[in-house]
Parts: sequence; structure tokens; C-alpha cells
Amino acid sequence: MENKPPRPNSYLALAIISTILCCLPTGIISIIYATKVNSTYEDGKYDEANRASKNAKIWGLISVGIALFGWLIYIFIFGAAFLGAVGSAQ
Repeated sequence: MENKPPRPNSYLALAIISTILCCLPTGIISIIYATKVNSTYEDGKYDEANRASKNAKIWGLISVGIALFGWLIYIFIFGAAFLGAVGSAQ
């Protein structure tokens, strides 16, 4: 029997959640890598499975980062507009 290394995490949940709630293009890339993890691991391509796992995590986190950056810009723009409107009303 072959000694298999532990199966890497696929980060599929992160990929799906980041796609739905955050950023579609980078989330899709994350899903693609996440779906490769199990199949490449079962084919005995352990290094490739580890690379796919790392890429799925990286692209999922990039997606979340883009979403957070977008929300910060949104809050900054509309917060400044709101404060400007409140200041001019007084």
C-alpha cells in the first residue's frame, strides 16, 4: 500500500462564498482550483493537488480582499457625501 500524504484542503466553501458574496471573476478562478484538488489527489498527483489547494485559497482571499476594498471605497464616498450634505444643511 502506498503512503499517501494527507489530503489538502480544497477551500471550496471559501471559493463558493467569495463568488456569491464578493467578487465573481476571482471567485470563479478559486472554484476552478478548488475542484481540482480532490481529483488530482486521487490521481496520485499530490504536488499538483497542493498547488491547486494553495491557488484556491489565494484566489478566494483575493476575492474577499477586493470586496472589502470595494466596500471601503463605497463607505468613504457615500460617507463623505452624507457628511457634506449634513454640514451644508446647518
